[in-house]
Amino acid sequence: MLDYLIVGSGLAGISFAEIALKNNKSILVVDDKSQNSSRIAGGLYNPVILKRFSEVWNAKEHLVLMNEFYDQVEDKLQEKFNYKMPILRKFFSIEEQNNWFAASDKINLAPFLSTKLITKKYQSIDSPYDYGEVLHTGYVKTGQLLESYREYLKENNLLLEESFHSSFLDILDSGIQYKNIKARNIIFAEGFGLHKNPYFNYLPLDGTKGELFLIKAPDLKLDVIVNTSVFILPIGGNLFKVGATYNWHDKTDLPTEEGKQELLDRIKEIITCDFEIVKHFAGVRPTVADRRPLVGTHEAYKSIHLLNGLGTRGVMLGPALAKMLYENIENETPIDKEADIKRFHKRYLKSLNFDQR
Repeated sequence: MLDYLIVGSGLAGISFAEIALKNNKSILVVDDKSQNSSRIAGGLYNPVILKRFSEVWNAKEHLVLMNEFYDQVEDKLQEKFNYKMPILRKFFSIEEQNNWFAASDKINLAPFLSTKLITKKYQSIDSPYDYGEVLHTGYVKTGQLLESYREYLKENNLLLEESFHSSFLDILDSGIQYKNIKARNIIFAEGFGLHKNPYFNYLPLDGTKGELFLIKAPDLKLDVIVNTSVFILPIGGNLFKVGATYNWHDKTDLPTEEGKQELLDRIKEIITCDFEIVKHFAGVRPTVADRRPLVGTHEAYKSIHLLNGLGTRGVMLGPALAKMLYENIENETPIDKEADIKRFHKRYLKSLNFDQR
C-alpha cells in the first residue's frame, strides 16, 4: 500500500510529492497534462500586491519555505530553475511615487519596498517618474521545472501518465483504492480540474483565465522585471515573457483575439521599440473569490485530501501549502484557518442536502 496517490503534477502536485519523498513516503503521481496553468505561467514571485500596495498573505514565511524548496529541487535534479531578479514598478505620476513611499512606511511592507527611487533609464522604455524596487523577488522557469520533475518521476516509476477517473476510486477502511492501486491517502492537486471532482466540487473555485506572450524585442535592453499594467520578464536571447490578462468568464485554455489585443495595447503603453510575438499562451488559474487557497481533508472521508486554489501565486505558495497539508495529515498540525476548506462547511452541508433531494 502506498502512502500517497497524488492527482496532478503542477506546482501543487510536485510540491507535495517532494515533501512526501523527503520524508521517505511512498508515492505515485497520476497526471495527463490536461491542466496547463502552472506550465505556461510567468513564474514570478513577489511578496507585494502592487495594485493595492498590500503584503501577500504570509509572505515572509512563504518566501523562506519557497527558497528552501527550490534549492532542494535544483540540487536533486541538477538544474537551475529559480532566478533572483528585481521587480521594478514603473511610476506614471508623482502621486504614484507618493503612494509607494507611504506604503513603504508600513511595518509589514517595509522589508519588501525599497525607499530609494530607481532612476536608471532603460532603452525603449520612457520613465519620467522613475521606478520603485520590490525586494526579494524573481521568477521560476515553471515549464522547465515541471517537465524535469515529471521526467524524474517517470525514471523512478512514480508517474502514471493517464487521466484520473473518480468512478474508479473506492474508499477503504485503511485508505483508498484506485483501480489496482491502494494508498493510505489521496491528494487532489488538479488545479481548475477540481470542477469535475465529485468530492470537492462544492468548493467555490472560480478559475481565472490568463493570457501571455513570449515576444522578441532586440532593442529592449532589460536586466530586471518591469511591472505596470503587465509584467515584462527578460529570459535571455532578446526574449521576454509579457502578461498577463484576467478573464473571469472564459474557462478555456485557448488564446483569444481579445486577449491578444489587450496585451498588445498594454505593451505599447510601456515600450517604444518594435517587437515580434513568438508565442501566445493561455491557461485557467485555480482562483478562489476570497483570495485564499483550498487546503484540507474531506469532511466525510479522512483519506481524501485537497491542495488547490493557488491562484496567481503558485510558485510562492505551493511549497508552503504542501508542507502545511503534509504536517496536518502526518502530525495533526492544524491548517491555517484562512486556507482550510472547513471555512466552507456550510457549502458542504448544502451539497449533501441537494444530493438527498
